[in-house]
Amino acid sequence: MPSVVLIGAQWGDEGKGKVTDVLAEKADIVVRYQGGNNAGHTVVVGEEEFKLHLIPSGILYPDKTCIIGNGVVIDPAVLLEELEYLAARGINTNNLRISLRAHIIMPYHKKLDEVIEESKGDAKIGTTKRGIGPAYMDKAARVGIRFVDLLDRDEFSLLLDRNLKEKNNLLAKVYAADGFNKDTIMKEYMGYADLLRKYAADTSIIIYDALKAGKNVLFEGAQGTLLDLDHGTYPYVTSSHPIAGAACVGAGLGPTEITKVLGIIKAYTTRVGEGPFPTELLDETGLHLRDKGHEYGTTTGRPRRCGWFDAVIARYTVRVSGLTSMAVTKLDVLTGMDTLKICTGYRRGNEIIRDFPASLKTLAGCEPVYEEMPGWHDDITSAKAFADLPAAAQNYLNRLSELAGTPISIIGVGTRRTQTIIMDSLF
Repeated sequence: MPSVVLIGAQWGDEGKGKVTDVLAEKADIVVRYQGGNNAGHTVVVGEEEFKLHLIPSGILYPDKTCIIGNGVVIDPAVLLEELEYLAARGINTNNLRISLRAHIIMPYHKKLDEVIEESKGDAKIGTTKRGIGPAYMDKAARVGIRFVDLLDRDEFSLLLDRNLKEKNNLLAKVYAADGFNKDTIMKEYMGYADLLRKYAADTSIIIYDALKAGKNVLFEGAQGTLLDLDHGTYPYVTSSHPIAGAACVGAGLGPTEITKVLGIIKAYTTRVGEGPFPTELLDETGLHLRDKGHEYGTTTGRPRRCGWFDAVIARYTVRVSGLTSMAVTKLDVLTGMDTLKICTGYRRGNEIIRDFPASLKTLAGCEPVYEEMPGWHDDITSAKAFADLPAAAQNYLNRLSELAGTPISIIGVGTRRTQTIIMDSLF
């Protein structure tokens, strides 16, 4: 009954798509358990690059069952665009299954996301304006529309009547914005229902039966630990739970079914959007990391803020998600740098902080405490084993593992599927 939860161990964008793709080779089922199309995974297979937003990376293997779990919020238009994109690239998507309990993003969610963000002025969060937050708000308020409702015309019509009355009133009276016409939405969304109906399933049963049959299941998270609604840098977070514990809720199974938790972490640190970032480099080194690492959002294209590796964050992720090991990605980006820095703690006044603080005010007032290590200049992109890496790279990785308090099982030395050192196969 091997099952692995794969999560982002920083602010997202750690290279989860590539690692999911690598692990999916030995998985029977790949499950996306939270988030929406505000996340993006880039996978390189040979000379081909695939950009995915909702569909699990395992879809690139024709024999894998890929599941969009109940914890995901789905924009049907985006999902259909992604299906068409994959079909045009010769990828068969017949093995995709969508949870009947997943919530649907509606046009008013996207509009509300936009007007609410604009109304905040300088206090904006940095949302992608794709309706993710408002969809999760409706889910919590128990007025959301689920995939099972979308497939029932009468039920969908009833729920839409109720919601439009409230949403149009809110848009007009609070934000001076135009509302939506029911007939227009009905026509559009019933078209989506017809096209997506064949993918509908009670996916919790599929996952449970597979685990009981001894099959390998990989749970794929979106975003990263520090964007978690409870445990991230609130309010500069996403509206769901990227941590490992959410895999159980977002896929519909108990915690005793999880055997391993893998945290994906870059050899340096990046983040997109607003909020404090202790190790951020606002200099030529930061620009170098961005350019060499191609640090631009898969979904938005926004440039990512770059900084040195932060071991305070790594230790925090090990604790809140119970990591059994880490996958260190983009190690090759550090090649050619004479000196590398690792943040081992934060200094705030005369105090040294070793644990990640809950208060953003505290975090914003922190300065990183660094230790330095020598870099390397040898090309590592063809390394197949840990022993193939230069001694300085081995020492750097060993120090990251020591500071984080968990072993390293996978090392990324390039963008391609083959440019991966596997130290523990996990399955």
